[in-house]
Amino acid sequence: FFPPQVVAYKKSEHGNEGDTGVLTCKSSSFPPVSAWVWYKNGQEPLINDSGRFIVKSGSNKTELRILKLNIEEDTGNYHCNATNSFGFGGATVNLRVRSRLAALWPFLGIVAEVLVLVTIIFIYEKRRKPDEVLDGKRHLGKSNATNHKDKNVRQRNAN
Repeated sequence: FFPPQVVAYKKSEHGNEGDTGVLTCKSSSFPPVSAWVWYKNGQEPLINDSGRFIVKSGSNKTELRILKLNIEEDTGNYHCNATNSFGFGGATVNLRVRSRLAALWPFLGIVAEVLVLVTIIFIYEKRRKPDEVLDGKRHLGKSNATNHKDKNVRQRNAN
C-alpha cells in the first residue's frame, strides 16, 4: 500500500493551433486513485466548467483535453496530481503548441532553394552560350582544306 505512482503517458506533447490537445497520466498503484487534479504551471486547478478544458478521469488514468489550442495561452507545463488513501503523487507533461503555418516553412524553404538553383543555372547557361557561338563561327570560317590560287586542286591539310 503506497501513495500513487503517477506516470505521464508522454513527457512532451505537441499540438497545432486550433486543434484539440490531449494530455494523459496513468497510475497502477494500489489502492487505486480516488481523485485526479490537473494544474497548468502550478496555478489554479483546471476544471471542466471553463469551457475549453475537459477532464476525464478513472481509477488508473486521467485525460485532459484542451479545445482550440492557442499558442500564447496553452503552451506550458501541465501537472497531473493523483490522490489515494495513502497520499498523493504527480507527473508533468510539457505542451508545445505550433502555428498552423509551421508545416509550411520547410516547403517554402525547399521552393526558395529550387528557385535559387534554377536562377544560378540560368545565369550560367546565359553567359556560357555566347562564348560557344563565337567559337563555332571561328571554326566555320576555317576549313580543313586549303585553297591554292595557283592550282585548281584543293589539298587537304596534313596537320
